This record gives sequence, C-alpha cells and structure tokens, in this order.
Amino acid sequence: MTLDSTAKPRASRGRRPSRPTGDDRELAILSTAEKLLEQHALSEISIDDLARGAGISRPTFYFYFRSKDSVLLTLLDRVIQKLDQAVVGPSERLSEDPVRYWRECLEATYTTFSAHRAVLTATVQVQHTNAEIHRWRADRAERWVTRISQAIEAERARGAAPPGPRARDLAIALNLMNDRVLYSTFTGDEPAVPESDVIDVLLNIWLTTIYQTTQPIAG
Repeated sequence: MTLDSTAKPRASRGRRPSRPTGDDRELAILSTAEKLLEQHALSEISIDDLARGAGISRPTFYFYFRSKDSVLLTLLDRVIQKLDQAVVGPSERLSEDPVRYWRECLEATYTTFSAHRAVLTATVQVQHTNAEIHRWRADRAERWVTRISQAIEAERARGAAPPGPRARDLAIALNLMNDRVLYSTFTGDEPAVPESDVIDVLLNIWLTTIYQTTQPIAG
C-alpha cells in the first residue's frame, strides 16, 4: 500500500532506452504478456509467444525489451503508477478521517491489483528466482514501509494512536500481511479471505494494530 500519489515509478529495468511510451508495438507486447500471464506462468511463455501475439518479429521484440523478465518489470512499473494515481490525496488527509483514509488506500490497492492480478501473481512466483524482480519488490516495499511508518508516527504525535511497537515494525508487518492476503484472495490459494470481505478484514486489522481500536481520534 502507498499513502500518496507523489511517488514516481522507477524507470523500467531492462528496457531499451529512448522509446516513446505510447508506441503501439511496445503496448502490444505488454498487452500480450498480461493476457498470456492470465493462463500461463512466466516460465511457460516464450519470446516467440510474445512477438507473435504482438504481431511483430522476434528481432523487433528485442528492439523494445531485452527479455521477458524486462517485460514483467515494465508491467509492474505501469501497475504501480496506476496505484499511485488511484490512492487518495496526500497523507495530511489522514487526520481528518482516519477510518475513511485507510479504507480508501486499501480499496485503491485492492482495485488496482485485482485488475492486474496476473501480473501480481507472476511477480510473487518469480521473486525468489529472479534477482532483479526481487530487488524491485524490496524497493517498492521499503518506499511504502517508510511512508506508513511516518503516518503511524504522526498519528501517535497528535494523540490519535497510542504508543506501541516501533512504527516501522508495524508497517512492515502490515504490508507483508496485505501482500499475502491479497495474493491468496486473488489466486484462491486456500485458506483465503473471500473478495467480498477482504477490504473490511484488512481495514479492521490495520485500525486495531495502529490505534488499538476501530474508532481512532479524528481531526
């Protein structure tokens, strides 16, 4: 989860430089990859599959991407960019209505990853065997942990949240929980929280963890 829309996605690793982001052939490769990931693991998808689906030759594929892993990294960057744009406002809004703010952050996270669940699933599946993707996830997690830690500390400073374990430790645990719960929900990897309940369940845990109540002090 991220807390504001100010963060910019990192440049896609492994991509050929200086290509226009709206290039139809690049978009066709990315669209093909996401569709194929809905039915196959990344390891089962070949460069020929991606090129054929995009209506280009194999040499043309390499003009845009160095590997299929770099395609996945670019898809990840685009998903995170959408998430950053979807998450509501700057964190100053947190003090106005904490329950609403955290819910909207969770809803944005759920909605964005749900729309691109094949990308999320592929990332989880390869993160321990692909060093570049593992670093990407670690960088993303660190950025979000820092922001959430700062938000928890701010809520404690204004008296809305009580003292407790280190804010950073709570932020790490909450983010890891989000990742695992959403992955299980999206993939049906039982036990899994039903999609109809997942936001309410996560919100309850976030509020009780940070505030030790589901009704924090507002304003």
